[in-house]
Amino acid sequence: MAEIKAFKGLRYTEKAGDIKDLCCPPYDIVGEEQRERLIEKNPYNLIRLELPVMGGSENPQPYAAASQTLRTWIRDGILRRDEDECIYVYEMDFSVSNESHKVKGFVSSVRLEPFSKGVILPHEETLSKAKTDRFNLMKATGCNFSQIYSLYADEDNSVFSLIDSVSQGAADSVFTDEGGVTHRLWRISDSRVINAVCSKMADKKLYIADGHHRYETALNYQRYVQDNLDETGSSDYVTMTLVNMENPGLTVFPTHRILRNLTHFDYNSVCDKCREHFEVTPYLNREKGENGLREAYENGEKAFVMFTGDNNYTLLKLKGTEVPDGVMPGECMALRRLDVSVLHTLVLEKIFGIDKENMAKQINLTYTRSSDEAISAVDKKQANCCFLLNPTRVSEIRDVAAAGGKMPQKSTYFYPKLTTGLVMNKIFD
Repeated sequence: MAEIKAFKGLRYTEKAGDIKDLCCPPYDIVGEEQRERLIEKNPYNLIRLELPVMGGSENPQPYAAASQTLRTWIRDGILRRDEDECIYVYEMDFSVSNESHKVKGFVSSVRLEPFSKGVILPHEETLSKAKTDRFNLMKATGCNFSQIYSLYADEDNSVFSLIDSVSQGAADSVFTDEGGVTHRLWRISDSRVINAVCSKMADKKLYIADGHHRYETALNYQRYVQDNLDETGSSDYVTMTLVNMENPGLTVFPTHRILRNLTHFDYNSVCDKCREHFEVTPYLNREKGENGLREAYENGEKAFVMFTGDNNYTLLKLKGTEVPDGVMPGECMALRRLDVSVLHTLVLEKIFGIDKENMAKQINLTYTRSSDEAISAVDKKQANCCFLLNPTRVSEIRDVAAAGGKMPQKSTYFYPKLTTGLVMNKIFD
């Protein structure tokens, strides 16, 4: 099953400055304005390496520049590898709806396995453009700047209890980001602890929560090294942050759907067509619509809210307890039962004619974590309508991955995102 090991982490030194000005959000949620702001705070901010160019250009020059910058920072003592092989306990402390949460896991190297082996399991589809960008960066720098976020089953809490017990003192690194999330990192070099963690993880499967593109890129890089370079070894591993899926702090936000530039949109016609499979409750205000959505979630029902402007929120709740045969026939039941699968198959595809290619290219469909942003797009006449969804449960993500299914893109949003820059892994010296 999962093979993990310690590694000599590459970390910032005091020479670089305050760690809060050196770390950055994941590359795929950073815009140009934020990128420039991060660099203005500190020219050693990791965004210069993790996102050397906006838009995923295939021009090799930005990636070569990132490689040169990395070498310069190591030479000048801005970054330094730890002398001992370690695992790194990582905690995020945050609030959601005025409730405090903590998620604690650990960072280690994980042996790469093809998905077909069933050891490391994906749950979402990926986009080729993002994988090309990440591959070019890895090929140029030979470094994992950020970790893949993965979950594992730990019913007896034995792994968590162990890493929690060795991370009770002062953290080696700690800072609070602009979103109010406090990040802490403890360096663990005790070989007895490391061996115990590795042993306890040996019978685990890993479920990728966030970082599908990076994992597939690591597989591509492994093949590239085997075919083109004399060195192997380290390229057989990738760094991950591993969190037990029973952790009560795990938080998944929904990703809402915005429909734009439809050639024809008729509200009454859409409602009539929806009545074949859904209980349709039209003309609700926002509060009643969101309350209906929340109640459906608590009752285990499949539902979403369609907003069409003019304070008109329509609750669509699937009839009956089982999904119809028309929902993704041939796919595993765990995938077919998801709210997002029901929405995509019975509404977006069947009623609006938005097929999988259209979704992938985001021709008529875009995504947002913010319900306010989705609603605002409709109110400003920038979109025809939007669909507000409930979050996907962690257990549903596990069941889909275990059954070999893949959710549509942007089906989950784990919050908070892992920070980038507390610890990195130089694959080759």
